[in-house]
Amino acid sequence: MTTRFIVAAALAGTSLAGCTTMTAETAERPAAVAIPQATGYFAQPSTLPLHAPDFTKISDADFAPAFEQAMAIQRAEVAAIVANPDAPTFANTIVALEDTGKMLGRVESVFGSLTGANTNPTLDAIDAAISPKLTAHYDAISLDPGLFARVKAVYDNRAAMSMTPEDAKLLEDTYDRMVHAGAELTPAQKEAVKAINARLSAVTTEFGQKLTDATKANALVVADKARLAGLPEAEIAAAAKLAAERGQDGSYAIALQNTTQQPPLASLKDRATREALFEKSWNRAQRGNANDTRALIAEIVNLRAKKAALFGAPDWATYQMWDRMAKNPKTALGFMEQMVPALEATQRADAAALNAEIKASGKDFTVQPWDWQMYANQLKAKKFDLDEDAVKPYFEVNRVLEDGVFFMANKLYGLSFKKRDDLPVYHPDVTVYDVIDRDGSQLGLFYFDPFQRDNKRGGAWMSYFVKPSQRDGKMPVVYNVLNIPKAPAGEPQLVSFDNVETMFHEFGHAVHGLFADQQYGSLSGTSVARDFVEFPSQVHEIWASYPEVLANYAKHYQTGEPIPQELIAKIQAAAKFDQGYQFGEVVEAALLDMKWHALSPAEAAAIDTPEKVTAFEDKALKELGLAVDLVPPRYRTSYFRHIFSDPAGYSAGYYSYLWTEMLDRASRQWFLDNGGLTRANGDHFRATVLSRGGTQDYFEMYKAFTGREPDVKPMLEARGLVADTK
Repeated sequence: MTTRFIVAAALAGTSLAGCTTMTAETAERPAAVAIPQATGYFAQPSTLPLHAPDFTKISDADFAPAFEQAMAIQRAEVAAIVANPDAPTFANTIVALEDTGKMLGRVESVFGSLTGANTNPTLDAIDAAISPKLTAHYDAISLDPGLFARVKAVYDNRAAMSMTPEDAKLLEDTYDRMVHAGAELTPAQKEAVKAINARLSAVTTEFGQKLTDATKANALVVADKARLAGLPEAEIAAAAKLAAERGQDGSYAIALQNTTQQPPLASLKDRATREALFEKSWNRAQRGNANDTRALIAEIVNLRAKKAALFGAPDWATYQMWDRMAKNPKTALGFMEQMVPALEATQRADAAALNAEIKASGKDFTVQPWDWQMYANQLKAKKFDLDEDAVKPYFEVNRVLEDGVFFMANKLYGLSFKKRDDLPVYHPDVTVYDVIDRDGSQLGLFYFDPFQRDNKRGGAWMSYFVKPSQRDGKMPVVYNVLNIPKAPAGEPQLVSFDNVETMFHEFGHAVHGLFADQQYGSLSGTSVARDFVEFPSQVHEIWASYPEVLANYAKHYQTGEPIPQELIAKIQAAAKFDQGYQFGEVVEAALLDMKWHALSPAEAAAIDTPEKVTAFEDKALKELGLAVDLVPPRYRTSYFRHIFSDPAGYSAGYYSYLWTEMLDRASRQWFLDNGGLTRANGDHFRATVLSRGGTQDYFEMYKAFTGREPDVKPMLEARGLVADTK
């Protein structure tokens, strides 16, 4: 969801969140420590509205010196706290620490956005060079014994202090994160942690870069247009354009997306082409060439297990889940394992139905992963009389955003949006909007970057250019990034309903950031546990198919006619179809993640070659009890960016998508039971969840919203895995 630098900084300590700010550029400090003078573009906040980055004044060459200078400034700021002769207090230690690193936050936020969405070889080289330095920088702060002594002194005296609830949470988080980073380890252990962190930073950065290259390099290229039969003409034209851009005029190139399954597999009629595309996807990052990521994975899991052992944890998952809503691997695994029997039965039943469909089509083979989506769509069309290609003309991307997503936000929260053409962007595809709150005041800025590019990492995410903080007067500047294949010039930009739901989902993250109502940036907005952060975004998917919202945006791009009610009914009726695959691939990926991160140091050390990585994956998948031969995981180990592309990321945390779906499904029912799309409901959700940031216990926050405990049953019912009792 968020960029790697914001996540990395948060791991190092509350003061280090990527966009942390302070009340003044030069806060009062002891004279004994000289603070270096900041220079260059990032020395001061941007002069653009809400301090949005001025991309016309930023060059690639700015970043390396800016990082070095910003780290030096923050080191001096921290040294000033440690050298303060006054007794430690909440103000001169905890708040002072929160106030460090302003310039570094500005550099990281822009650099992280570019390396994620619009990278190039120069930025990649800087990324590879600076990542270990940043890790060492954050470690030096988190493991500074003098700083921790002051933090601990304040923490130990907390019962005698008068603090607001948010002050108390900041103190608690600062102390806990420093302990989790290793502040209480011995000097030798601290050095070992630093060495591991530095190497993890380097190797996970390399993993991400190799994977981006591997995904680009493994586009399926065909010379014969007949092999693309079944694809819409617009997609064939886009494939021809991509091949031409790559110097292969006369051919057709289908770019890979980040997941195992590829959208064209649902339409391609030629089975050999489907198999070739699937093979390109499945083996993209383990071909024994320069982009093979398996040796890096072996090193990553080994380093993580070793680090966990330094903290007395049996495995990385136990160490990593210290601040999660689920608390420990046992809870997360128990939650997922209760789904396996029903899910496996559904997968086998779905496969049998597809085999019958294949036979009815006059074919003589049994379903394989590269066949599944095509025949599932064929069966869905028969069962529900639903043609996916007949749906797309009603979903034009700009109309979905402005008449769908923004319309929902207006009805639910009273927000309005005004497009701006005066703010610089990092790519021509990006658009910017003022976000106006219910009282007419400006709430923030929203950047939207929807289209797939070779230099953009896969998936979809939200992050910040400016993270909000009341005490600093900083308002949110947020962005959503997606990977929708771009239509050829002059063609309408139509999207699938999956893309529509993703737009609503990512905007859920955006409003979580926009509604931040915290004094401290490190507690604001999306600064919540990994297994809670997806909850607000998933809840917003309900509005993509809500009748009032659909009626406003789902209009034929040529005629303007609204989507027929019978087509809406078919979409809703088909929602539970093919859950053996749609749900199964996610559960498998989440369980595979846990398998990797439940390894002891000895077990991890034994996986020391690319071949052993593949062997462990094969064994782990077979042990899941699911039909992985027919339904492979959403991400194979070698391209599982979520868990291997930064030092922590979603490692031992991919279950979060399932956990938060559990929270989401019960919450959707709350909305429906209380009148649906109303301002009263939106205001309640905003007050109890979206504006609370990381300031409260997550179970208490959830109960304040829904009035009930989380329950897995609504999710299983929604997925069609158990009978709906309503």
